[in-house]
Amino acid sequence: MAAATLHERIREVAALYPERRSAVIPALHLAQEEHDGWLPPEAFREVADALEVTPAYCYSIASFYDMFRLAPAPKTTIEVCTNISCAVRGATEVLAAFERELGIPPGATSEDGEWGLGTIECLGGCGWATVIAVNDLQRVGVQPDDVPALVEKLRGD
Repeated sequence: MAAATLHERIREVAALYPERRSAVIPALHLAQEEHDGWLPPEAFREVADALEVTPAYCYSIASFYDMFRLAPAPKTTIEVCTNISCAVRGATEVLAAFERELGIPPGATSEDGEWGLGTIECLGGCGWATVIAVNDLQRVGVQPDDVPALVEKLRGD
């Protein structure tokens, strides 16, 4: 039996909701999965067609939530926790060190698509600040002086 198309999978999910448009978030997740972790313009048309809404409606939802990617994901994403526990333990300085090492500001991806740098509100490691996530794997107790060696190691991996 052939695998279900994206349209069919979205319609199955939409059937679980009283109104089709209410399924936009799970439908966007399915589309993002289908498109290698991001939502290209055609993904909005696919979701919109399956839910019988406009692509603009789908885009408005996707652009609001940070769980959706509107551009291809970088090979390596580094996120620095900036919540209060990490902030008082040097998160700003850690973030600045990553900016210097990678040559990109928070919220950006390097031109070659290798690196993405961002901030995150909390990684749940308040007792081990500063916490960072490298491709969703956490590292604790990171200090600004640790950053050059960490980036060098990541470049080698």
